[in-house]
Amino acid sequence: MDLLVRISQFLLSLSILIILHELGHFIPAKLFKTRVEKFYLFFNPWFSLFKKKIGETEYGIGWLPLGGYVKISGMIDESMDTEQMKQPPQPYEFRSKPAWQRLIIMVGGVTVNVLLAIVIYMGMLMYYGEEYIPTQNVKYGIVTDSIGTALGFKNGDKILSVNGKYPERFHQIPLEILLSGGGYVEVERSGKPVRITITEEKISDIIKSKSTLFGLRFPYYVGGFVEDSEAKKAGLQEGDQLVGINDLQLQFFDQYLEEIPKHKGDTVILRVNRASNILSIPVYVPESGKIGVFAQNPSQFFETKVIKYGFLESIGAAFSKAATMLSDYIRQFKIIFNPKTEAYKEVGGFIMIAKQFDTTWNWEKFWSFTAFLSIMLAFLNILPIPALDGGHVVFLLWEILTGKPASQKVLEYAQLAGFFILLGLLILANSNDIIKLF
Repeated sequence: MDLLVRISQFLLSLSILIILHELGHFIPAKLFKTRVEKFYLFFNPWFSLFKKKIGETEYGIGWLPLGGYVKISGMIDESMDTEQMKQPPQPYEFRSKPAWQRLIIMVGGVTVNVLLAIVIYMGMLMYYGEEYIPTQNVKYGIVTDSIGTALGFKNGDKILSVNGKYPERFHQIPLEILLSGGGYVEVERSGKPVRITITEEKISDIIKSKSTLFGLRFPYYVGGFVEDSEAKKAGLQEGDQLVGINDLQLQFFDQYLEEIPKHKGDTVILRVNRASNILSIPVYVPESGKIGVFAQNPSQFFETKVIKYGFLESIGAAFSKAATMLSDYIRQFKIIFNPKTEAYKEVGGFIMIAKQFDTTWNWEKFWSFTAFLSIMLAFLNILPIPALDGGHVVFLLWEILTGKPASQKVLEYAQLAGFFILLGLLILANSNDIIKLF
């Protein structure tokens, strides 16, 4: 059932993106009286799941969910219909239209993808608003994992800056460190500033380990118990605050995760604050090293900032959010093509994308990720690679600047070259997905 929900969300998101992207080409083509022969959701080699001709256009659904397309008369595209190009140009064909009209048709898909992301962000900001933990409110500092420790972070550090810039939102700090490609992080440790250098090699370690680097440090309050909990048997109650073990004064949850396993097979004295009274409770630590206590949700210990948006406020905020997402994605591309980071080994295809969706239907996460995919699709499509929209744009800009269109042969060879480049990238990304399954 979880897999079905993920696949359903993936296909719905992909369908929305493809249909609207292709409409971005279809609408200006129709406005400029250019014939559109086919409009397809998903590719249809050999056969279609559905097709119906309305007027001069065949609308259909293919069976291969790797994208979609519109086939425009008189245009060299992925169909490589060279026979049509051998005929005399017709007034309704793409090649017969002025270069500026062809340029608008080609950038239409990317434009719609950017606008779609902005509209989604506007809707989300008006409906959900924004809520985040300001970095200044992380009063207990961070708790780091093994990778963060190897980089030089320590539990209790307070983040001051990343490459000289103060990070307003705490949850964005690990991503900023990763996308920076290197640099430094300044922290406050025991009241003194400490600089931690992040090299490209360390970025590689973060990527390989899929580390989140650090999270929030928080006090240990009992939130619940597992079945047959030794702590519950000993008399601990929900709401108790753990303040020490034996003669050690320990305030934070991470300290107990580290200390309790050291006493496997022994009985420890837990110091507990219950209604302002300090109790000493003997608790047996089994060989598992766990006493069966859930901590309370740490969010209650941190004051969040909530921002509500009206229609007008959401416009500027949505543009800003889309621009930030695009900037972050471009920086991610730089890391992928930096051999020192070896990030290309972590590039994923359709399986990785599908895994980003929740196993339960969460509309907030669905629309958030769909907006990101729309930004991603816009950026990838505008890359100057033949067979992509950006490749066609390059040739059209050349024609506008020089007054001379590229020859049909050049366009055909470029289209073939672009096809093989895309095929190679597709194989790389999806083979990484397959390898990770085993």
